[in-house]
Parts: sequence; structure tokens; C-alpha cells
Amino acid sequence: MPGAGELLRQRGRHAVRRQVGERPGSGAGPRGAGGQGGSPLAGHWVVVRENSEGEYAGLGGRNLSARGRGGEVAVQSALFTETGCERIMRFAFDLARTRTRRKVSSVTKSNAQQYGMVLWDDVFTRVAADYPDVETESVLVDAMSAKFVLHPEDLSVVVASNLNADILSDLGSALAGSLGLAASANLNPERRFPSMFEPVHGSAPDIAGQGLANPIGAVGSAALMLDHFGLPGQAARLERAIEKTTAAGILTRDVGGTATTEEVTKALIDALG
Repeated sequence: MPGAGELLRQRGRHAVRRQVGERPGSGAGPRGAGGQGGSPLAGHWVVVRENSEGEYAGLGGRNLSARGRGGEVAVQSALFTETGCERIMRFAFDLARTRTRRKVSSVTKSNAQQYGMVLWDDVFTRVAADYPDVETESVLVDAMSAKFVLHPEDLSVVVASNLNADILSDLGSALAGSLGLAASANLNPERRFPSMFEPVHGSAPDIAGQGLANPIGAVGSAALMLDHFGLPGQAARLERAIEKTTAAGILTRDVGGTATTEEVTKALIDALG
């Protein structure tokens, strides 16, 4: 019986992380991109992560040549398939068509990774031709890291490979103010298997029971779940509750507030009416 990680790889999932920047009237400003009194992050953007292959495919090995002590060799290979690349990119383009800013930014490193990432670029170019109404760009991952910090207002949907999106989505969470704000959805778009929704920060056992955890990431993940279930109205209610609560300055310590987990949760429930 394969473990949970193996099941995720077999079932071809997409990880979607929504990065929420400072919105008009919000009390939860970003730390970074102008941080302390600087320019607010405009709107919000979404990172779409290929989550079944790429750099985390688990291909490779150690001590392949058995050279003895001090001479060990390790090989870690990335796996890119045309099918996997196209699936995640079409998902990103379809998502972009539902947003105010119809734009998809592809993250690549084809200047140094001349096989897998070149395939990624080729598939992106081909898929983009089927979406003439969606603006596109292809950006090297190091340049995209800078863009997250300096020009997040130019982002809408960011599609990236397993490793690149893993790193960039955590950067986006920090720019939004805290890892505790970021929601995620681990989707099986064909709906043949269950999808998973959780805050990006995970279980955070180091602060369990202390009233320090920010519940917004979990509530935002619930909104993603409702949207996936075909309940956009209910999802929007949760999003509005988050906006109302942060605008009122009811924030946990990680975003500069003094409220406890319980107090922020109660404010979110009250905001739902």
C-alpha cells in the first residue's frame, strides 16, 4: 500500500496557493515590498504548482559508484512530461479566465536546465496559443523572485514546477504579511480522487495550544474548498469575513496584532453575520 506522498504523486494533483496582499482598508499590511509604510501589495495573486512530477519525482540515487568513504555520489533527477506540463498549464489558463486580470506568468529556468525546463517552455508556448484572450509572460525563477518583492501588482496567476512553486508560494505568503495568512488547495482537477485543503503553514506543533496560531490560513483554505465544491457564494462570504476582520485590526501577533487565535476566530464568525 503506497504512503500518502506516493498517492499524491500517482493521482496527478495541482497545488493552488492564493497569496493575499494588502487590500484597500485592510489592516494586515505586507512585510516586504515596501513593508513598513511602503507601497501596499495590489490585489492578490495565485500560485499554481505542478504537484505530481518535476523536481520532486523522487528519481535518482546515492553512492552509485560505491567509491567508499568521502567519495559518495548522489543524483537527483527531475521528471517533466508533456502531459503533466500541459495539464497544469491549462488549469492555470482556465483559472486566469475567471479573474479580473487575465494573465498567466510561467516560471522557468531554461537558461540553465536545458531539457526539462525547455520542454516546460515549449508546452507553455503551445498552450498559450489556445488562449488568445489571456496575457502571458515567461520569467526566469530568479527574476520572478524579485518580481514578487518589487512588482507583485503585475501578477495574477503564476504557474510553476514543483520546486519553483514551492519556494515562490512561501515567499508570497511572507510578502502578504505572514505564512499564517496563506491558504492552499491540493486539487485533483478530474475529481476522481479527493482533494486536500490546508493552510500553507501546516500543523505548526511548536505553537499548538498557545493561542498564537493565525486562523486566517485555515479559513481561507475552507473558502478554496467551498469554491471547489461549486459554492462560490459561500466562499465569497468567508473571504469577506477575512477582509472585514483584518480591516478592523483584529490580528494575531505574526502580522503585528495582539489578538489570540480564539479572538480572531470569534471575529471571523461574527463577521459572517
